[in-house]
Amino acid sequence: MSFFLEVLIGGLLAGVMYSMVAIGFVLIYKASGVFNFAQGSMVLFAALTYVGIVERNVRPALALVITLMVMLALAVVIERGVLRRLVNRSAMTLFMATLGLSFIIEGLAQMLWGAQVHGLDLGIDDKPIDVLGIGISQFDLFASGTAAFLVLTLSVLFNRTRIGLSLRAVADDPLAALAVGLDLKTLWSAVWAVAGFVGLVAGLLWGARVGVQFSLSLVVLKALPVLIIGGFSSVTGTIVGGLIVGSFEKLAEVYVGPLVGGGIENWAPYVLALLFLLVRPTGLFGEATVERV
Repeated sequence: MSFFLEVLIGGLLAGVMYSMVAIGFVLIYKASGVFNFAQGSMVLFAALTYVGIVERNVRPALALVITLMVMLALAVVIERGVLRRLVNRSAMTLFMATLGLSFIIEGLAQMLWGAQVHGLDLGIDDKPIDVLGIGISQFDLFASGTAAFLVLTLSVLFNRTRIGLSLRAVADDPLAALAVGLDLKTLWSAVWAVAGFVGLVAGLLWGARVGVQFSLSLVVLKALPVLIIGGFSSVTGTIVGGLIVGSFEKLAEVYVGPLVGGGIENWAPYVLALLFLLVRPTGLFGEATVERV
């Protein structure tokens, strides 16, 4: 029983990390209906920028502030320089724009910081600690706690505050929101800035876990099952979806993997996501898709 709980808890902690990546998608999608495929590249760019600055003998705290400013600026430039000019275009056009942006951001990161693999040390030990007889990694606890705090804070922000209510109004009917005096351009810029901040936190935590390398941008693929299960428009859904995906992949690998030759951790969540698409296409907390500007 203790082994089962250890696997389950490990999966839940990983799931919180997936939720943190997925929430970057949800924020953009809720505000503008854009599926931001460049979110993974933003995670990579943030991690590379931080490491690159630290390696130039800049104090970590100052490097963090500089990286935050860079990510906020990058997010606003993307929104104002590209996506704002594509308002009223089809969803496919917007998706292709973010896909192109992802390659541009990766190319910019390589030009600025090089293509080599970097280590990222946040000063948190990766040693297991005993909690009621269950071994849990200290780093996993720290990373998951940070991610959970971020996700819950954003959930409260977008569900309980005036900004959140404004964004929900924009998502439901942009023209009506504009008619009652909401500043759509400012709201969209703010959401992209928050997505840039989320990219920074995700980049630091995932970079410390797997190393800062260009494959880090593929962490975006871990968010897809979370979004499908939880719903593309729900912050709460990212939390629930992340927990489901994280626990499912770990339990499947341990208990089902040996029966089919192993190696199912990477694709088992997509099987579950496909089943959700067939049974509940909008996800657990998603809403029916509507046409947005």
